Amino acid sequence: MASDPQTPIPAATLVLFRERAGGPPDLLMVERARAMAFAGGALVFPGGRIDAADHDHAERHTPGSSANWEQPARIAAIREMIEEAGLPIGLSPLPDPRALAAIRQGLHADGAFATLVARYGLALDLEALTLFARWCPRHPHMRIFDTLFFLAKLPEGAPDPEVDATENTRVFWQSARGVLDDARAGRVSIIFPTRCNLERLAQFASFDDAVAHARQIPARMVTPWVEERDGAPHLCIPDDLGYPVTAVPMDAAQRG
Repeated sequence: MASDPQTPIPAATLVLFRERAGGPPDLLMVERARAMAFAGGALVFPGGRIDAADHDHAERHTPGSSANWEQPARIAAIREMIEEAGLPIGLSPLPDPRALAAIRQGLHADGAFATLVARYGLALDLEALTLFARWCPRHPHMRIFDTLFFLAKLPEGAPDPEVDATENTRVFWQSARGVLDDARAGRVSIIFPTRCNLERLAQFASFDDAVAHARQIPARMVTPWVEERDGAPHLCIPDDLGYPVTAVPMDAAQRG
């Protein structure tokens, strides 16, 4: 853990798509427990910190890759998805229910992910994840997370998600537009980075469309800033990274 609260904490988030006929894809969302220090009560994508063990795992998987933290981030995103939602993304072959339950139980007991993967004869498929964005909001007197966002698609035969009932209280599928509509109506809470990424994701009719878009735009770090526009403070982000809304009045951003 970083000793200085203003030192960015490396983290990874996984945006999981589920295609559905006749409509936009669903995304997997979790609702954070209200007692959590970060984003308590808010809807977020599954994710969490990148641990030293994720770097070690990346080095064993692909020697030299731990120096580039994108590969440890992929492993962290896969691990966190299992811990938070019980879904085996980026594992080959797809583990059976018994093995998946044992891996999840082992992770909750602080077991080493690399050891658990090897124990059940599985391999990592890091290419199942596509880098989408990088966010590092810097708010005074708050923890700072430097987070890589990845896209992945729910594999055929995957089980239904199951909430971990510790950090999160609910896990569900919903379209990006549906989550945004619920947030604007005050039915749910979302933090600013989640809101911006949902607005970007709502542009796509399929997982393949989102991946094609992600591959065209570098995942340059997004650090929002405050700027006066039309006589009022706005929270702003760069206008060349694929986000359809790049400036929001501060009061609206804080409500989101």
